[in-house]
Amino acid sequence: MSLDLGYSKSYIQSISSGRSLPSMSEFLYICEYLGVTPKDFFDTELKEPAILQQLYKIAENLPAEDIEILITVARRLSKNNAQKTAT
Repeated sequence: MSLDLGYSKSYIQSISSGRSLPSMSEFLYICEYLGVTPKDFFDTELKEPAILQQLYKIAENLPAEDIEILITVARRLSKNNAQKTAT
C-alpha cells in the first residue's frame, strides 16, 4: 500500500499505529485507495465496507424495479444466514 500511495512504509505504519495523522487530503486518498468512504472507514460495525461500496456503486445506476429485486434477494439471504447461525 505504501508504494502504491507513494509514501514510505514507516509513514503508513506510523499512521496505522496512531503515532501520526495524515492530512485530510492524504486521508481521502487512502480511503479512495481502500475503496471506502470516509464514513465507512470509521464505521466499526461494517464487516466489508469496500465490498458494500462496490454493491452501492452498481445499485445506484439501476432502475427502482431492479433495486427492489436486490432488496428482496438481500432480505432472503439475510434470513437464510440468520437461520444458519441459529442452528
